[in-house]
Formats: sequence, C-alpha cells, structure tokens
Amino acid sequence: MLTKTKNYKKQDSSMGDASHNQNNQRENEKKTQIGKDVMDCAVKDETGLNDFQKLPSSHNISIPKVGIERFRIPLSYLHADGSVMNHDSEVSMFVSLEGHKTGVNMSRFPAILQEEATKAPISYDFIESLLTRYRTDLRDFEDEALIPTSYLDLHFKYPLKQPSLKSDNWGWQYYNVIINASQNKDGVTDFLLTLDYEYSSTCPCSLSMAKQYEEDFRLGKTTEGNGIATAHSQRSNARVQVKFTKEKAITIEGLVELLRRAIPTETQSLVKRLDEQAFAILNGENPIFVEHVARHLSETLDAKEEILDWNAYIQHWESLHSHNAVAYIQKVKPL
Repeated sequence: MLTKTKNYKKQDSSMGDASHNQNNQRENEKKTQIGKDVMDCAVKDETGLNDFQKLPSSHNISIPKVGIERFRIPLSYLHADGSVMNHDSEVSMFVSLEGHKTGVNMSRFPAILQEEATKAPISYDFIESLLTRYRTDLRDFEDEALIPTSYLDLHFKYPLKQPSLKSDNWGWQYYNVIINASQNKDGVTDFLLTLDYEYSSTCPCSLSMAKQYEEDFRLGKTTEGNGIATAHSQRSNARVQVKFTKEKAITIEGLVELLRRAIPTETQSLVKRLDEQAFAILNGENPIFVEHVARHLSETLDAKEEILDWNAYIQHWESLHSHNAVAYIQKVKPL
C-alpha cells in the first residue's frame, strides 16, 4: 500500500510539472504577442515613432469627456478694470472622443494652453478661442470634421481690493473661483462661474434673546450675569454658481457686487477699531438665518436677466453648535 501511494505521488508530481510548463508556455506566447502588437503599428509620427493613438478603435464606444486634470500653471487674467494680474491656476481640459477613435493626443492640451497664454490674458474671448482650437488641433488629421465638443475648467484665487468700512484703509479680499466652459458642435460656448463668498452671520434668535436678557437685567427682573449678552455669530460661506453666455457675460467683480448686495456682512480684510465697530453695527442691522441667505440670493440672482441659471450651497459654521447649518437652493425654472 505504501509503494502504491508513492507511485501516485510521483504521478501527481509529473502531471503538475506538465501543467506548470504549459502555463509558462502560454504566458511566454502572450508576452511575445504583446511585444509584436506593441511594435506592429501602421501609423508613425513625424519622427518615425509608433503612434498608436491614431489607430482606429474596434470597440466603437464613444467617450463624452477625455483629457487631463490638475495641470498647474501661472496665468494672467484680465480684470474688469482693465488691469492684468497673474494667478496660480489648476486647469482641466477635455474633448469628446468618437467611438471609432482610439484616443487623443494628451500633450497637446497643455502645449496649446501655454502657447495661447503667451499671446493674451485669460478672458471669456480667450476661453472661447481656446476651446475652438482644442476642437481643431486635437483631430488626428486635418481633413476630419471638428471634434464635436471641448471643455475647460479653471480653478484659481482671485484678489479684489476691498475698502475698509469706516477708515481710509483697504485690503485684498481673495475669492475661490472656478470657471467652467464648454463648446458644442455648433461653436456655441456656455460659461459657468462659481465663486466662494465669505460673510458673517448673526443668529436672529440669539440676538433677540441677548437683548431680552439685557432688558430684563436693566429692569431688575434677573441678576444673572453682568447685564451684557452676546449673540452667537460665525464666519459663513455661500458657494454660488451662475450660467451665462459670452454675449451677456457676468464678470467676477459683477458677481461679487451682486452677492454684497444680497449679503452685506462680507468678512473684512483690513480693519481698525472704527471698522470693527462698524462691522458690529452692520451685523446687528442684518441678522440672518441660513434660510434668509438662500432667499436673499434667490431674489437678487433671479432679477439679473443675464444669469440663465444658478445654484447655491450655503454653510453657516455655527459657533453655538458643533455642526453646520446649510441650505441648497437653485433657480426655479418656469413650467
């Protein structure tokens, strides 16, 4: 019985070795075929190197957006007052890819951006021209129709001079800005402008209770505390996105002005004591819940006919609570 068992083990070992050798042979054949596929390219670039990206695709599956993200570059931006300032930017660039195409030449995206940025500052005209060039220059061959759609996203911080409330001082107020632009097959370019607007929000309920306590203390109805109470207030943020066309453009400065009108308690960059007192008075004049902010934005943005669509995400980083008060609101479209 022991002898037979040993024979079985020898037979199993031989079968395992054969299977292992077959697997190795298949793996080597696969590697050889991959090597042949890599070297066997019918399309060459101008230097004679293989250009697989220009080969036709057998999948016939289109891709709505393909390109690059987080390309970092300093860009000059045209401000509304005519001045030009340089802002560090993160850029995303895309085109649509038709089903019979294998891929796009990714290096052309930043190369075109860098070339165009040496000629003119960033403006809505610049962006429209850049999107057209992507649709043109990312084609494989010049006799092809233009690529149906192209996209550009710009992320940057945009500084504006902010006068102090009372004193003769001013400071730089920075806004997080995103510009999203897309161009369709008819050459029509749509723009989305997103901006973070920081402000102070004083709770109306807390303000009322603070003043009620102070009055009760003055009248002798309570002896708790020292007769002074402070309403809770906090730094808050409204992230607002608006849609428009180049013909009826909304500038960054214009959007900031609209938001200041809707929410006058914007945080301050540089203050003296006079300005700090003025800010306290301003907050007392404008106590707001997150719901108030949402409705003020709705009234202000709906009244601007150049804004085709808009939405807002509002956050109050509560000083009373360990959680945030938030609201989402968007343009109500007619039925």
